Amino acid sequence: MALTDIWFLLIAVLWTGYFVLEGFDFGVGMLLRVLSRDNTDRRVLINTIGPVWDGNEVWLLVAGGATFAAFPLWYANLFSGFYLALLVILVALIVRGVAFEFRGKFDSDRWRRGWDVAIIVGSAVPALLWGVAFGNIVRGVPLDADHHFTGDFFTLLNPYALLGGLTTLTVFAFHGAVFVALKTEGEVRARAKALTVPLGGAAVVVGAAFLLRTQVAYGADWTWVSVVVAAGALVTAVLMARVRREGWAFAGTALTIVATTVTLFGSLYPDVLPASNDAANSLTTTNASSTPYTLEIMTWVAVFFTPVVLAYQAWTYWVFRKRVSRAHIPASQGLMAEQRQVS
Repeated sequence: MALTDIWFLLIAVLWTGYFVLEGFDFGVGMLLRVLSRDNTDRRVLINTIGPVWDGNEVWLLVAGGATFAAFPLWYANLFSGFYLALLVILVALIVRGVAFEFRGKFDSDRWRRGWDVAIIVGSAVPALLWGVAFGNIVRGVPLDADHHFTGDFFTLLNPYALLGGLTTLTVFAFHGAVFVALKTEGEVRARAKALTVPLGGAAVVVGAAFLLRTQVAYGADWTWVSVVVAAGALVTAVLMARVRREGWAFAGTALTIVATTVTLFGSLYPDVLPASNDAANSLTTTNASSTPYTLEIMTWVAVFFTPVVLAYQAWTYWVFRKRVSRAHIPASQGLMAEQRQVS
């Protein structure tokens, strides 16, 4: 196997990890107001992902950095042709991160309500647009002979890509609801359980349409396997959620995301960005890659540092593995509350 193929595979693994881990983060954020009745409930929801959400985003940073180093032409085309969409995602992620840190700074319902909206929007927008982006990557975009993107923003808003966006939106929402049911106790858990089956049903309908369209139009022979696995895992997740087996349901949603990402990258290979207007203009793992020496150095770095990162993140999840309930939430201690105590 060539180094270019190895790095294509590693980038696929990084995106898979990002979607599995950040997927339930997005789901919890989108459902912040749906699953809560007061500020204490919302703090329970935020605390389920509070110790891990920023670590989950490391997968995105590493995936972007690996793409830049291993396939610079691919990276350049994505960040020029998909510039506006990626900028919107970046702004949403920044606002979401700020909201997690700032919503508790003042003891004010209006203050918290504004940041809650930022968390919801900052979770829903990337959940939608990542699906749109990967739909366009698999479908292909217009490229000229120099491999430059020749379309515009509206080129990206095609039916297949929008279906991909709806798929990631619904699957991540379902993934997040199952995670909340797995990680909480009391009324929040009961509401999450009640919502998992409707969300799972919507994810099955939209996801099945997207997977079938992907396989028929762009898939390889072997990706039928990953399509069947994704569909079976998603249906199983819904059934497990219905019988209140949250652990198995979460494993099912995670496997669904893994198999779907495998289908997308498997349908893409050996291209990294197909040209929809002329196949000769497509970017491939060969013509978009860095030099062999660069890839060799990157490979050695990955061999030594990847296990360290994985071990640290696994340890984090182990430490914060227990369920969260209203009893674990202390009284609000925002800056305004602290100022009143001092005065």
